[in-house]
Amino acid sequence: MINWARHGEWLALPLPNEQWKPLKPGAVEQLAVCLPVPRKYFLRLASQGCIRVEDQSVRLKIFPQEKPVFKPEAYPLDVLFEDEFTLVVNKPAGMSVHPSEAGQGGTLASAVAHYYETTGQACGIRHIHRLDQDTTGAVLYAKNEWAHVLLDEAMRENRIDRQYVAIAEGRFIAKRGTIDEPIGRDRHHAGKRRVTLNGDQAVTHYRVVQQMKSAALVEVELETGRTHQIRVHLSYLGHPLVGDTLYGGSSRGFHRQALHGERLLFPHPLTGDEVVVHAPYPSDFKKLLDQLSEK
Repeated sequence: MINWARHGEWLALPLPNEQWKPLKPGAVEQLAVCLPVPRKYFLRLASQGCIRVEDQSVRLKIFPQEKPVFKPEAYPLDVLFEDEFTLVVNKPAGMSVHPSEAGQGGTLASAVAHYYETTGQACGIRHIHRLDQDTTGAVLYAKNEWAHVLLDEAMRENRIDRQYVAIAEGRFIAKRGTIDEPIGRDRHHAGKRRVTLNGDQAVTHYRVVQQMKSAALVEVELETGRTHQIRVHLSYLGHPLVGDTLYGGSSRGFHRQALHGERLLFPHPLTGDEVVVHAPYPSDFKKLLDQLSEK
């Protein structure tokens, strides 16, 4: 367990041992191997005067006052988890995580900027992963560069586990399985992806939670993070998502892909402890599931 405290813009951590008092030549570089951040980032903090050794603790200026890049816009944000380092929000359907072009409003980034502003938090907007515009569920944000560096690293090393639930068409023969098929751009349709030999490796694990007459509730975990991966892979199996017309699904009665980021698991960027966050089903997803279960 790491004992830490925040003092304004500064993070205070106990020193590894008393030999660091007072600060000696080269001590900062030696401290870099004792703290849970990449050495390059630590030394950059040192070069900017953002590291101090006082009494029996080291202080790092990792909570600077920042201005959001995105224009704040009022929106009733559903916060699932929050501390000094991270924020997890439940993204609604129809909202992009960030703008795709200059001046675009109505994004989750703008809603988060407004949340920070109204709660007195001078944080930049740093999303760690994205969801498609019509996919709902948990989205993780880093509140400072320390958290951003470590969570980006965790994402690259597949130490952030994202579990989704989807309602897919048809009856599954296999109740669980792994789809290991490369995904690339569709040359004939801008914005669409497809399974192709020349694509990037993509691995999806699925488990049928509930098989209904004409569709199934499927739990999905990603080993990679390709664009539209779940939608492409399940369609490739012959089970497009309900409402996903781009990949062969029917929009009769449901007008977006039935996909929800239900659980997020990540290592805390300071303590390393496992943080698990669950996002409840949105009302339209739950209503669709109830309707299909009754048939």
